Amino acid sequence: MDVSPKRLLFVMLLTGVVISVVGPVAVLAFEEPSSGTFAYDVYDIGIEKILKGPIGFVAGAGAMVFGATRLFTGAVFPAIISILGGAMFLKAPDLIRTLGLLF
Repeated sequence: MDVSPKRLLFVMLLTGVVISVVGPVAVLAFEEPSSGTFAYDVYDIGIEKILKGPIGFVAGAGAMVFGATRLFTGAVFPAIISILGGAMFLKAPDLIRTLGLLF
């Protein structure tokens, strides 16, 4: 069965519209756990001290520098992955909050 590219594109567009209209309605944002609980201690160490702290900055900047050096040696795909990973690591707290809004 042959399907024309225009028909396939139309079906994909229509499917996207239906999914976005009928999709989930509730938005549940990620919230920090209340102070004094075990979850807050884990959140404080994992997010506040590691991701937002100097460890997260060094890891993100190091990945971007590694990606730049790979780009100069001609390894384009590993360079792109490293640079995007470093940028995601630098923006991890914002991404956590954004993903909390989506799920």
